Amino acid sequence: MEDNTNASKESERPLRRPAWLKVQLQTDGDFQAVRQIMRSSKLHTVCEEAKCPNIYECWFHKTATFMILGDTCTRACRFCAVHSGRPSVHDLEEPVRVAEAVVDMGLRHVVITSVARDDLEDGGASIFAKTIEEVRKAKADCTIEVLIPDFMGNWDALQLVMDAKPHVLNHNIETVRRLSDGVRSKAKYDRTLELLKTAKIMQPQIPTKSSIMVGVGEEVDEVLATLDDLRNVGVSIVTIGQYLQPTRKHLNVMKYYTPEEFTFFKDEGKKRGFDHVESGPLVRSSYHAHEQASGVLQVQTSK
Repeated sequence: MEDNTNASKESERPLRRPAWLKVQLQTDGDFQAVRQIMRSSKLHTVCEEAKCPNIYECWFHKTATFMILGDTCTRACRFCAVHSGRPSVHDLEEPVRVAEAVVDMGLRHVVITSVARDDLEDGGASIFAKTIEEVRKAKADCTIEVLIPDFMGNWDALQLVMDAKPHVLNHNIETVRRLSDGVRSKAKYDRTLELLKTAKIMQPQIPTKSSIMVGVGEEVDEVLATLDDLRNVGVSIVTIGQYLQPTRKHLNVMKYYTPEEFTFFKDEGKKRGFDHVESGPLVRSSYHAHEQASGVLQVQTSK
């Protein structure tokens, strides 16, 4: 049976990062303003916790992805830098503070994600719903995207989020079917597809979105098959980006894809009928999220 992880190659010398993956640091101006808002509000961002390479660009332009339900994840995915362990009691006032920060930052589009909270009966879905409600109440002209965990297949929990009517529902498939069990902790490839399909049944007018990271040992044909699977469950937006190893204990990078290869993936996504495909070495699920949402919402309105 074929090994479904890249664990057998973890002792190899790490690949040298190519020039096109260099990140320009922008740590003045609005970057510092966003950092101050996060610190004073006692909020977490996936930008920091997951060591996102786009933090300097996004914070410089006063955009950020809020990470609710604390900073400790109940899962330990082999690609993710977010701290894992036993979380503390979740903060019921957090939704209000997120809404206040959205106002302070003057956001037109906000992305709200979370750590996995398998210790909670609803996986934190009620806090997602409350955060959506508070942001909408505080800033009605701000579009809201949520990047949710799989709630361990609890569709009643998913219903709580969908009933709150975010503008975009995002749940990441992360990798191809063959590698999924070795890359993601507890998450299941088919459960992800079922969640995205169920979300569309619950609220057909809400665009769904997912993300694929490449470079963990997948084949190109497997990436294309994953794109097919996502389209078959009605996903409108897909992002494709390069996996970067956050620490030595995480999965090794097995391949650095070239910008031309990412263009190929973008073209293939368009051929499959996605309303928006964001594909590039530094692309992450929330990268250019405002532009993605704006374009897709306009398309949906015109249909």
